[in-house]
Amino acid sequence: MSDRIRRRIDVLCRELERHNRLYYLEDAPELSDADYDRLFRELHELEATHPELRRPDSPALRVGAPPDDGFAEVHHQVPMLSLDNAMNNEDMRAFDERIRRELGDEEVAVTYVGEPKLDGAGVELIYERGVLRVGATRGDGRVGEDVTANLRKSASIPLSLKTDSPARVSVRGEVTLPIARFVRLNRARLARGQEPFANPRNAAAGALRQLHDHDVHRLRALEFRAYALGEGVPTGVTTQSEILEQLAAWGFHVGDDWEICADADAVIAFHEKTLAGRNDRAIETDGTVIKVDRLDQQAELGSLSRSPRWAIAFKFPAQREHTIVEDIFASVGRTGALTPVAKLQPIRVGGVTVSNASLHNQDEVDRKDVRVGDTVVIQRAGDVIPQVVNVVTKKRPKRTRRFRLPKRCPVCQSETVRLEGEAVTRCPNLDCPAQLKNNLRHLGSRAALDVEGLGEKLIDQLVEQRLVVRLSDVFALSEKLLLELERMGAKSVENLLASIERAKHTTLSRFLVALGIQHVGGTVADLLSERFGDLDPLLAADRELLEAIEGVGPTIAEAVVTFFADERNAAEVTRLRELGGGWEIQTPRVASEGPLAGKTFVLTGSLADLTRAEAKARIQDSGGKVTASVSKKTDYVVAGTDPGSKLAKAREFKLEVIDEARLIELLESPAEH
Repeated sequence: MSDRIRRRIDVLCRELERHNRLYYLEDAPELSDADYDRLFRELHELEATHPELRRPDSPALRVGAPPDDGFAEVHHQVPMLSLDNAMNNEDMRAFDERIRRELGDEEVAVTYVGEPKLDGAGVELIYERGVLRVGATRGDGRVGEDVTANLRKSASIPLSLKTDSPARVSVRGEVTLPIARFVRLNRARLARGQEPFANPRNAAAGALRQLHDHDVHRLRALEFRAYALGEGVPTGVTTQSEILEQLAAWGFHVGDDWEICADADAVIAFHEKTLAGRNDRAIETDGTVIKVDRLDQQAELGSLSRSPRWAIAFKFPAQREHTIVEDIFASVGRTGALTPVAKLQPIRVGGVTVSNASLHNQDEVDRKDVRVGDTVVIQRAGDVIPQVVNVVTKKRPKRTRRFRLPKRCPVCQSETVRLEGEAVTRCPNLDCPAQLKNNLRHLGSRAALDVEGLGEKLIDQLVEQRLVVRLSDVFALSEKLLLELERMGAKSVENLLASIERAKHTTLSRFLVALGIQHVGGTVADLLSERFGDLDPLLAADRELLEAIEGVGPTIAEAVVTFFADERNAAEVTRLRELGGGWEIQTPRVASEGPLAGKTFVLTGSLADLTRAEAKARIQDSGGKVTASVSKKTDYVVAGTDPGSKLAKAREFKLEVIDEARLIELLESPAEH
């Protein structure tokens, strides 16, 4: 019984961590809020019932996702916690009863403040002596990302406070993108041939996390709504309602749609009123936030590790409508993934006209058995992503046919592939027009060929003006062609061409990463380059030979063989080499000497004193081997902070888990282990 529960907890933790990263860092959510909440509640209930099985890296112990490597870290002096959810009136009344019980008197009157729950990105603004110094994302609740430069471009954020304030003030709030501005931005993107943003929340969060090629129009369209103080509550302010009034006096937009609620009945009435007007609001709203008004009662109630006891998010139900599937077609995404999309008879759902809904993958189409002509139930999942909930089979017309994704890419006609164990069907063609821009960005990234100056806007011009129609064309760019582009002066062109020339002389590992082969990141590319030394022996390798490499396995082996077996990819690799792409031939590494000879390591999480690359190099120099995945052959799993699912796998196999200090001991010890 406990093994089954442990396995379920492991699955939930992996899924929630993945969806946290997709939502907070990649701005590409796959789950509705309701589905995420169901998974989270299941995990929370299992951990509450079986506390001995709670993992130290449980998503229930964190908020959001850790910051990305591209931004400086900002440590929140007071954690930015998440909120528990109330899904209905019964949940709300239970929250009220618990509040009064924990305050020691179930008959005590508790006053609440109700505020609309805005669907945006949480941020913290630090003011010192009334002047904005730092703006940070929520991150994992304790450490966020410094996005001050981007936040300063929003006119709704005061650069200085209008009235006197404490020496240091921490203002918390939500960065949002009003619906009307969201629509205008998407129209402009479509006119430029760019993909539209999926929803206002993603567009807002993505704007904050721009490192290069800033979209200034999007940043200026953002609107900040303040709702709390983390630090710097002025003397004499004793309630949440007074905090909102103080924020307004300092020059922040807090809106006039919050209310003081005398009891649970008043809270429910406020919630229902807000729900009734949700379609008329200027900003996406997915519920209400209910807080105990008195600050002394908030302090008495305290907080749990991820959420305060004195506040709750009262969620709106997802809105559903019926419509008809007029067609199902395959859309090719920037990564080559083929996604089945249902073309719908247009219908208003949650204040938005929905005409298309993603069916995600072939397995999802089969599970729901969606067919052309079907009547389906549609909801905007989490009030954002249009979603087919189910088919009304009683209304199905006669002689309908099951949908199958095409065997050839609808854009470039390459034969599609679906790797064993994967749900996604892909176009493997490096030069497929649907994914060329994404492949160019990947080729020029730091992890690949590190082509400085090959930014998003330049890539847009190169592809849209057909100066680059296949990946290898980037190695054939000339000064004359580049000088004709916008914002490309002589010095910029000179620097870019020099960077491209440097990129031609790379390592085999980086070249493999640049090709964008599915599942081949830096670690796997290193394993392949160390095993084969040059590209030609790798091209001749079959699945069996690749699978024999520790850390590769059948899925990666299949991905590599399938990639190079595609004639278009083989031709592209040949042309890249003909245009100058090359590397030094390596002598395959033989790890037979050193204190770690014969030992296999897996690294997970962030180390304090060593970077991942440094740790890997030191292990290899000591005779050890570093692999990308955990197996029963792994000798040590080195776990840093925020370890991933590899830690759970290590425990499942009962492997030895060590920290950074123990790793350094092993590296410096002459003894055998």
